[in-house]
Amino acid sequence: MIHSKTGFSRRILTFPAVQPCKSISVTTLLDSLIQLAGDILTFKQKHFSTNKRSFQKTIRQIQNLAIVLEEIRIRVGSPRRYFPGVSSLSEIHVIFQKLKFLLEDCTRDGARVCMLMSSDQVSDHLQVLTLSISTSLSSFPVSFVDLPSEVNELIDLVVQQARKHVVRPDSDDKKVIDSVNQVLALFENRVSPDPDEINRILDHVGIRTWGDCVKEVNFLGEEIEAERLENKKKNNNSNNARVELLSSLMGFICYCRCVILNKRDHHLHRDESELRVHEDLFRGIKVEDLLCPISLEIMTDPVVIETGHTYDRSSITKWFGSGNITCPKTGKILTSTELVNNVSVSHVIQKHCRANGVVLAINSRKRKSHGDVAPDSLAAKGAGRLIARFLTSELITNGDEETVYRALREIRVLTKTGSFNRSCLVEAGCVSPLINLLASEDSRIQENAMAALLNLSKHAAGKGEIAGEGLGLIVEILNEGDKTETRLYAASALFYLSSVEDYSLLIGENADAIPGLMRIVTGDEFGDSAKRNALLAVMGLLMQPENHWRVLAAGAVPALLDLLRDEETGGELTADCLATLAKLAEYPDGTIGVIRRGGLKLAVKILSSSEASPAVKQHCVGLVLNLCLNAGNDVVGVLVKDSVVMGSLYTVISNGEYGGSKKASALIRMIHEYQERKTGSVEPSFQRGRFIHAW
Repeated sequence: MIHSKTGFSRRILTFPAVQPCKSISVTTLLDSLIQLAGDILTFKQKHFSTNKRSFQKTIRQIQNLAIVLEEIRIRVGSPRRYFPGVSSLSEIHVIFQKLKFLLEDCTRDGARVCMLMSSDQVSDHLQVLTLSISTSLSSFPVSFVDLPSEVNELIDLVVQQARKHVVRPDSDDKKVIDSVNQVLALFENRVSPDPDEINRILDHVGIRTWGDCVKEVNFLGEEIEAERLENKKKNNNSNNARVELLSSLMGFICYCRCVILNKRDHHLHRDESELRVHEDLFRGIKVEDLLCPISLEIMTDPVVIETGHTYDRSSITKWFGSGNITCPKTGKILTSTELVNNVSVSHVIQKHCRANGVVLAINSRKRKSHGDVAPDSLAAKGAGRLIARFLTSELITNGDEETVYRALREIRVLTKTGSFNRSCLVEAGCVSPLINLLASEDSRIQENAMAALLNLSKHAAGKGEIAGEGLGLIVEILNEGDKTETRLYAASALFYLSSVEDYSLLIGENADAIPGLMRIVTGDEFGDSAKRNALLAVMGLLMQPENHWRVLAAGAVPALLDLLRDEETGGELTADCLATLAKLAEYPDGTIGVIRRGGLKLAVKILSSSEASPAVKQHCVGLVLNLCLNAGNDVVGVLVKDSVVMGSLYTVISNGEYGGSKKASALIRMIHEYQERKTGSVEPSFQRGRFIHAW
């Protein structure tokens, strides 16, 4: 997909040219043609990934034609009512537009390998455009314009050259294409190709740096997604040859990035001035500031909503698509769901990713609509396994720290972009060396090793190895990691590990695990996203009853209540705090802890607040219901005395999509029974011990 500065995008080798209107004046048309010719001539010094000789010939023809157009523009002078050459010039205008599109495609950074493999198609397009120039120019009424003889001769020369110009792929292109196909065949058999051969391919198409490979990967990912959408429109569920080729090329480029170019002009080797620019740009900015509050991942397409908060476009679109008309962060009801691009945040994210070698998994997220699928070709699968084997060996061999760091960066990217890559790395034995690197004194190595383990903890086999070998080290990182981000990755890894019952119990039995999570929840140096991550891990551990008392012993109740008192009533962190307290209040000891510290009064206040979001009220109702179930009449009596409570409960019922309507109905029923019992008309359906003294 080609993206222009205006936001317009098109598929490669598509030419959406615009026909000049019939009423256009000849001078305006000529001015536009001269401008287009100048644009085409700027490609003269650019690197062509295919058909270089043919394009150079065509550009020379355009150079001659530009002289002709300039002369015609001078001779025409002021606009005339009628000029018989407008039709021919309009045709040339369309041809120039298409030729410019083709030149953009063949010189575009990111599309180099793809265009090389499309050499025959490029040749066909260029041949048609060249002949069209000859045809249109032949029909131009030269006699109507008093042109110098040398200009007329130049027109004849351009026409003859265009007619005789036979466009075919360069012989060098064919050799390189054969080499690419040979490398792909080796990938299919899981055989490592000759690095010198790959370097020859890369030099031919102009891929020279690690960053060039990143652009190629992003472009190929967009093309694969576009092809899938085309297949879907045609009700073709099977992968076509084009998708397989693009997938194979993706595997080839990833191999080049990880194995061949990771030491050549790597993103780590930047000059001092560039480093200072990045330091100035990111001073005072935390990584979590770049995360979407909904997905908790780095935003790929940041947009602003009415409240001024920024979200990733895909996440907030799903939020609105689910029927929500509130701001997820503040809970404020929106009068408009219009999304505005946050250009400044997008710029900062791009700078951050380039500075830190982060490859945004844009394409992998787009593919979630099709499921988390494996690569679409044998070559791509083979390349993935070879890459995993190579990177694992880089961690095991006694290389220098920079070699290990580069390998870790690649592993981190791969583990982020799909379950197939995670599976390959686990099979290659990557988990053990990653765990060992957690003890590194280099904070960069420690951070990236922990980030990779976080991603591998989403893989079933990876979970087992990580829990078996590295749980103690992960908990140590959670409490004493060199960087804040590293500690957050450890907290998230514990969340994924806690989804397995045995591992959840192991985490709970570690005396430092739950207190470490609570330190993140209460730490002033951590933002809302970090606190939410830690709370998710705590909630995961609470799925096992054996961990309940451990969370209470870590001081969760007073910590969460203090956090609620400091928080705005509408945010997601508020909802998570209430959800955790509701889980703790499922047991009598949790209920006692909440009530003794004023939790009931606080919950009623939040429930009655007009600023609380529906999600916050849902969890608040859950907490109050559990307090009623365990503390009985004493809690219900407090609710009866507050006249606003009933109205708040009916509001929750009206927002039934949030799942709190049944709990709200149960509370209303308890309140009615309590009131009727006070009048002596009904026997109580529930009674528990008294907790009045604890409030």
